[in-house]
Amino acid sequence: MPITDPIELVRQLIALPAPAGEEKAARDWLRRKLEAIGYATKTDAKGNLRVTMPAAHHPESASPVPTILVTAHMDEIALMITKIEDDGKIRVAAYGGAYPWKWGEGAVDILTRDGAIPAILSFGSIHTNSEKSVAEFARKNPLGWDKTYLFTGLSQSELHISDVRPGLRVVLAPSRRVVTEFGCYTASYFLDDRADLAAWLLALETIYHEGITYGADIIFAATASEEVGGTGALHILNGKPADICVALEIGPKTPEADFPIDSQPTIWVRDGYAAMDAVDGELLTDCCQHLGQAPHWQYLSRGGSDASCAAANGLCARTVTLGIPVENSHGYEIMHRDAPHELVRLLLEYLKVAAASVVNEAAAG
Repeated sequence: MPITDPIELVRQLIALPAPAGEEKAARDWLRRKLEAIGYATKTDAKGNLRVTMPAAHHPESASPVPTILVTAHMDEIALMITKIEDDGKIRVAAYGGAYPWKWGEGAVDILTRDGAIPAILSFGSIHTNSEKSVAEFARKNPLGWDKTYLFTGLSQSELHISDVRPGLRVVLAPSRRVVTEFGCYTASYFLDDRADLAAWLLALETIYHEGITYGADIIFAATASEEVGGTGALHILNGKPADICVALEIGPKTPEADFPIDSQPTIWVRDGYAAMDAVDGELLTDCCQHLGQAPHWQYLSRGGSDASCAAANGLCARTVTLGIPVENSHGYEIMHRDAPHELVRLLLEYLKVAAASVVNEAAAG
C-alpha cells in the first residue's frame, strides 16, 4: 500500500492556489511527484494532467481496448473580479460554488501575471442602522457576493497599473490555507478535492511499486475546471469516450446521508447529473466485503462529479464516484485522517474487478 503520508500530501496541495483555468501550481507539483515515482505524464490543451497505463497482455486482434478513466480535480472554488469602482473597491462574483458566509471577511490574493496582490474580503461595519450598509441589508436578506468587495488600499489608477482587471481570479491567501489536526480529524479549506488528489497520487504510487497491471487501458487524470462544469474531464472524453469514468470526490454529510465522519469511503448512488449502474453497485458491494469496509451509500440531491457530468453528456458508459466522508462542504471541511488510505484501498480493488468486467463484456460483444 502507499508509502507516503497522505496528510502531508494534503497539506502541501492545499498550500497551492489553483482556481479553475489557473491550475498550473497544482499541476506542476503533481507532475514532479509523478515523475519522481517513475511515470511519464502528459498535459493536454485544457490543462489536464494524465498518466496512461496501457492494457497488459491484450491481443492485437481484440479491438477496441476497453478504457477506464480515473479522475480527481485540481481546481478549487474561487472568486472572479467583475468590476473596479472609482474609489478602488473591487467587486467580485463566485467562480464555482463559493458562498460569502462560507468564506467570511479575511485575507485573499488577487492572482495577476506578475504575482499575487493581497486584499481583504470585506462587508463593512455592523455599527449602523443605515439602509445603505451591508450589515443592515444582511439582517433582513440573504447575503450575496454583490454586497461584498475587496479592499487593497490601492486607487483605481494604481490597480490599473498593476493590471488588475475583470476576469482575474481571487483565492484564499496563504494564511488561510492551513490544515488543522485534532484527534483523528483533519480540517481545512479545499479538502474538495485536494484530499482526493492525494488519494489519486497514492493509488498511482501503489500501482507502480507493486507492479499492478490491468486488462483495460487505465487513464489517471488530474482534471481542470471541475468546479465550473467538469469541463476538464469532458475535454478528455470528447476525444475518446470511456467505458467507465471513476471520479474521486468528497462525500458531503447531508440530511439525506447522515453518516458519521469516519474513515469509510462514500459511494454516490446518484447525484444531480446521473446515477450509478446496478452492476457497479454490485461490484462495489463485493469489493467492500472483500476489504472488510462498511461504505456509506450516498444519494445526493444536489451536486455532481467529473464522472456524472461525463455520463450526463454521453461520454462514458458507466459512472462511479467514490468519496471521502466530510463535515461541511465548499468551506472549512473536516475528514477522518485515515479516509484517504481507505479510499485508495477501495479504488484499487474496484479497478481490478471493473477492468475484468469491461474486458469480459467486450469479449462477449
